[in-house]
Parts: sequence; C-alpha cells; structure tokens
Amino acid sequence: MGDESPGALLRPLLAAAVVAMVSLQLLVPHGVAGAATSIGLPGCRTTCGNVSVPYPFGIEPSCYLKGFDLVCNTSYTPPQLFLPNIEIHPPIRHISLDDSMLTAKLSYDDHNSTTSDDEGIYFFDLQASVRWKLVSRVLQWPPNETRAGNATCPKDLGTTACHSTHSTCQVINTSGSTITGYTCRCDDGYQGNAYLRDGCIDIDECALPGKCFGICTNFPGKYLCECPKGTTGNPYRNVCVKPNTGLIIGLGVGSGAILLFVVLSTIFVIHRIMTRNKRMRQRFFKQNRGQLLQQLVCQRADISERMILTLEELEKATNNFDKARELGGGGHGIVYKGILSTLHVVAIKKAKIVIQREIDDFINELVILSQINHRNIVKLHGCCLETEVPLLVYEFISNGTLYNHLHVEALVSLSWKDRVRIAVEAARALAYLHSLTSMPIIHRDVKSPNILLNDNLTMKLSDFGASRYIPIDQTGLDTTVQGTFGYLDPTYHSTGHLTEKSDVYSFGVILIELLTRKKPVSYRSSNGYGLVRHFTTLLSEHNLVDILDPQVVREGAGEVIDISLLAAMCVKFVSKDRPTMRQVEMTLESIHAVKEYALSDMTDESEENYDQVNNMRIEGINNDTGIHDGLRELSEIIIDESNDGTTLVANISQKCG
Repeated sequence: MGDESPGALLRPLLAAAVVAMVSLQLLVPHGVAGAATSIGLPGCRTTCGNVSVPYPFGIEPSCYLKGFDLVCNTSYTPPQLFLPNIEIHPPIRHISLDDSMLTAKLSYDDHNSTTSDDEGIYFFDLQASVRWKLVSRVLQWPPNETRAGNATCPKDLGTTACHSTHSTCQVINTSGSTITGYTCRCDDGYQGNAYLRDGCIDIDECALPGKCFGICTNFPGKYLCECPKGTTGNPYRNVCVKPNTGLIIGLGVGSGAILLFVVLSTIFVIHRIMTRNKRMRQRFFKQNRGQLLQQLVCQRADISERMILTLEELEKATNNFDKARELGGGGHGIVYKGILSTLHVVAIKKAKIVIQREIDDFINELVILSQINHRNIVKLHGCCLETEVPLLVYEFISNGTLYNHLHVEALVSLSWKDRVRIAVEAARALAYLHSLTSMPIIHRDVKSPNILLNDNLTMKLSDFGASRYIPIDQTGLDTTVQGTFGYLDPTYHSTGHLTEKSDVYSFGVILIELLTRKKPVSYRSSNGYGLVRHFTTLLSEHNLVDILDPQVVREGAGEVIDISLLAAMCVKFVSKDRPTMRQVEMTLESIHAVKEYALSDMTDESEENYDQVNNMRIEGINNDTGIHDGLRELSEIIIDESNDGTTLVANISQKCG
C-alpha cells in the first residue's frame, strides 16, 4: 500500500470529499439552533477576499488537513484564492461542501483584470480537460494506494476527520471514473461542519417557515407538530379545524345504534341457527330410527349410554373430520381415525353421499352390529344419529386389510401359516353369522378389503352395510343385487335370490386369492378367463401349480391340495352344490389343526423329510393319485350330522377326479 501515514491515508479521503462535495455549508443557514461562530479551527483565517474558506481547507499553517491547503494571493484586489502549485491559476470563487461543488473563474488575463467573467461549476464526475487539470493534483492518490469502491470508511476517520458528534463517514464513488474516497456528513436533523468538533448543530425546524402550522416542539434531530387543542386535522399542511360537535354526537349516537343493532342481530341469528340445528338433529334422530335403536338396547342400559354419541364429540375426535384423518373408504362411506374423550382410538364411518339408500345401509349396519359379538367381527362402539346419515363408530383396527397385505410388490407376502389361520378365522365369523345368531345374517359383500387385520394379524370382518337378515323359516331372500364384482355369487347375480351360499361363494374366492395372490376383480388369464374359472380349470387339468403363489408352493404342504379342493367346492356355479359355512369352518379347522400338529411334532431330522413330502404333495396335484389322496383326507375331516358332507365330497370327487 505504500505510505501508510495518517496524512497519506487522509489525503485521498479528504481530497475526494472536497471534490465529491462533502456535506458542509459554509454559511450557517436560518433555523440552526446555536449556530457555530466559526467555520474553521480557532485562530485561523477563514476568508480570502470575498471567498469563505471552511475547514478542512485552510490558508495558514496548521489550519487545514494535509492536502487541503489553499493559497490566498493578496497581490490581487481583492485577494484571490488558488490551489497551490497548479500551472493554470483560475481563482476559486466559492467552496460549498454541502452543495457538492467548486465554483471557479475559468480564465483571466492578469492580476488586476480578466478577459472573461464566466464561472464554471464542476462536479467530481465531470471529466472536462480544464477542470481536470484544475484539480488533478488534489485528486491524485498517493503512490500504490487503491481503495475499492464499496470499501467501508477507514477506522481512523472517527478520530482524525469526522470530529462532530452527530456526523457519519460515508463512502463515495465517482461516476464514470475510478476515483473513490470518503466524506463526512452531518446526520439528518443536523447541519454544519462535520469536520469540526460539535460542528453539526441541531436544526430548529420550528423556526423554519412552512414546517409546522400548529404547535411545534423541537427535539434533537427531529420535531413534533400537533394541531392546537380542540382542533383536528393535518398540522403539517395547515388544515387544523374545529370539529363539528353536533355531527360527532350524531355519528356517535348513530354508530352506537348501528353497533347495538349488529350485536342484537348477531345474537338473534346465532340463536336461530342453534335452534334450527337442534330441530334438525332431533328430526334426523327420529328419521334414523333412534327409537328403534333404543328398543334394541333397552334391556342393557350400559350399552345404550355408551352407544349414543353426540356430533360435537365426533367432530372433536376427528378434528372436524380432517382429511388427514381419513383411513380409507368403501362402498358405504369414508372412514376416519378419531380419539374419543375416553381416549379410545376408534374408526368413524361417514356416508359419502346423502341418499336414502345410504341411510338405510347405515341403519342396517347399526342394527346388525349392535346385536352381535364375535372376536373376529369388528366391534361397534357407538353411533351418532344427529346427522342426516348416521355416523358409526368402530374399534380401530391398526394393521390394514388382507387385500393390502396380499397384493404388495414384494415377492414375499403373508406366510402360508398366517394365511391358513386367517382363512379359519374368517370362516368362523361367517359361520357365526349364518348359524349362531338369533336370526341368520348374510354379509353379502365378503372380500379381502373388508377383512381387517390387527397388530397380531388377527382378522376382523367389517362393512355390514349390505348385510341382510334371513328369516329362520326361509332359505333365501329376493333383493336388489349388491356386492363386488369378482367376489359376487353368479347365481345371486343372475337371479337376485340371496342365500347363505352367496357368502360361501365369496369366501371361496378369498381362499383362491390366498392361494394365488391374484386380484379377483381385475385378473384375466391369457385366454380371457377370470380368476375363479382359470383356477378351477387348472385344478381339473392337474396344473394347479401354474397359478399358485410360489411362496405357497415353498411353504405349504398337503393342506394346499385340501384347501384348493375346498375352494373349488365353495365356488361351484350351482349354489346347492356348495358346502355350508359351518362345513367350511370345520374343514379348515381340521386342516389347520393337522398342520399345527405336524409342525409342533417335527424334529430337526424330519424337516428334510417334511420338505420332501411337501414337494411330493404339491407335485401330486399333477396326477390323479394326488387328487384322490386329497379327497380322501377331505372326506375324513368334513363332519356333518346330516351326512351332507359325504354327499358333497362324493359329488366333488366325481366332477374333479
């Protein structure tokens, strides 16, 4: 950086400040409180002829900052002010740091007269040759010293340059050149010489014309202007006026009346809405057969109190049915996860659309679930009858549906052991509905999405909106066809006659789904067959292994044949040829019991033999011996008091063998 002395640092700083027109006004303007008596250092001349010389300039030793010395030539009349050591000597006529300019006489003839009275006002960013020569010495930087245009002020400016308390050092950058420097300016609200101690004096704005037309109070660096007492308006623009008392009173009274009217109207509207909502809830409660529900549970008061829930509680439990709380949806509504005030986590079903069919289905599900209790059927906690379509509250089952567990992209899904157990539990639930309730219940929409699984993979049958009671003295019921394509009983679909065997068919489809991991709704074989037809065709052709899930082939044993044959019996086209759910349940329980016994009795040495038997029995599907062996085992485990099981096995043996 070359010479690092204070003079070398300040020379470009203060020279640029001069040429860049540092904010210093030579004459103290009107309105400055306590104006300074001098514009220079004490004891220093501050005039040359008719020109004022403000500090940091000076014409005497020790009266200027280094590099800011000027020459007052007294040989002229009046004396003339010049820059020192400049070949061309146009006299300086005026220095104004605050206005950012130097005013100089452009040309002259001799000491006593001039050939031109023109004046030039030069700003630092002009590059006229005459002006440039005029200030070239002042603007030159010391050798090898440069400063970036965005540099901050040097640290020593606070002690060697900006002496005033209310002053600020600023960076300046000339436009169109590389000259850069620093300047000192008084803060807003102050005016004077920023280079002198206490040189920046507070401006008394209250003494300046046009600043305030009201009551003015001056503060250091600012002022306060207010309208006189009893008037309002804008004191800065001379618009303070006395208020119209009558108008104010009128406006006040009118505003008060309007406010009172608004408050009373709001109270009235709220009351009307609450009354209307209360009446609507009462009407919905009656419409939704609330009295019927009370009759159903009147003998169990504890059930009655627990099952009737308010709309407010369910809204609070679901955060006003927040979309983020949705668990999914079926054909009869959207299911939300909620937390009741009792801290029970529940699933709340809300109808998708408001039509009478949805109302009837919800009421139907409510009536059915309120009367049944089975470990493999989802439990109904309660209901809300205060909405147009009832809201049903179930126990929360946390582990999704059987459909979601089976149809994943991974090669491995539920273990074969879990699949068999889930099939047994599903058969128990359906057999309970068909045989052990006071009046037989047909589910009518048995499918894997309606089989829920908890954390232990225990299944829970759900969605009873389509379910129907079958009178004990009847074998079926004629209804509008309802169910899910792929699982729907073809006999019921063609005739509309609903029987217990319709659920048996749907359960048989689930068995096939467990065996193959194929989707009954969308599956199509290469020749266009659906899942059921393709499965039974391969079974009859002894090529069942072509459609079985490879995981089932690896993990299953002889029970794969038995369950395949049972599934084929369940999906018979003629409903009377299908077994009952009681028979299916007992068959599956026997198969499951044999498998559990075989696994528990197996030793390490026999595992290899068991695998060999497993492979043989799977391969046995491809020959008549395997099929008949499976049928013989099946005939042994089907037990029925009416001997229908024997006839059933014989029929299947005759058709499949």
